[in-house]
Amino acid sequence: MPRDVDPSLNRRRLRLALRKAREATGQSQGQAAHALDWSLSKIMRIEQGTVSLSVTDLRALLQQYEVAELELVTELEEAARGSKGASWWAQYNDILGPGFGQYLGYESAAASIRTYNPIVVPGFLQTDDYAMALLTPRVDEARARRIVELRTARQERTMEGEDPPLTFFVVDEAALHRQVGGPRVQRAQLQHLIDTSKRPQVSLQVLPFAAGAHYSTRGSFILLGFLDDEDLLYLEVQGNQSTRDDHELIVRHQECFEYLREVALGGEQAIELISRIRDGIDSS
Repeated sequence: MPRDVDPSLNRRRLRLALRKAREATGQSQGQAAHALDWSLSKIMRIEQGTVSLSVTDLRALLQQYEVAELELVTELEEAARGSKGASWWAQYNDILGPGFGQYLGYESAAASIRTYNPIVVPGFLQTDDYAMALLTPRVDEARARRIVELRTARQERTMEGEDPPLTFFVVDEAALHRQVGGPRVQRAQLQHLIDTSKRPQVSLQVLPFAAGAHYSTRGSFILLGFLDDEDLLYLEVQGNQSTRDDHELIVRHQECFEYLREVALGGEQAIELISRIRDGIDSS
């Protein structure tokens, strides 16, 4: 594994490999911790990918799990060396809410991102002016600008990075009509949606008013998909909650998103609706 990747990705690699190795031996986390004379919380944090791991501790774990394949051991040792240090979002620690930093680590490794927002344009698609207009009624201007900087950095890493994830957005028509920041800002935001929809890895759909009552949730949500792990659900409205363990909750949101995609407008129909609303905004 390359050493120059974000430390969170190395920690995630270790999390997946060590959990798989432990489960292959039939050991519980508590049994592994007892055998190594470690605390249970230490094993749990390693398998959650929230802490770095020294090569010495890694080797102890691999011996406990009887992992001896040279190529795999070498790869994991390299990941352990690369698990130390600050992640790219560390410079924004002053504005990160509880749990959001951990979520950003998952987001950086996602192969797909599915987002629905019933009220405003999703953060991944917001212009700076639109984001500022949303934030300034709630926080002071200096903090708002810091949050927008973080949001822009996430957008760049997601939309413009090397091998970007597939992104699927369902935007409610209400968000297209709501003039956040006034006519000029909203027109520019709608044009940005049109421009972003042209990216090959982006799927943008609009849930029209004509869809009527629909199967949805009380708020926005994000589903992260991975090639080597189960989906992760992120709920901002519930205290920046990330979960992959509540399978019933995740399945409910997976079903919700697929239903929304079935009834939402896509392709040229979505662009035509966005364009019509944009052109109907009086920006004089």
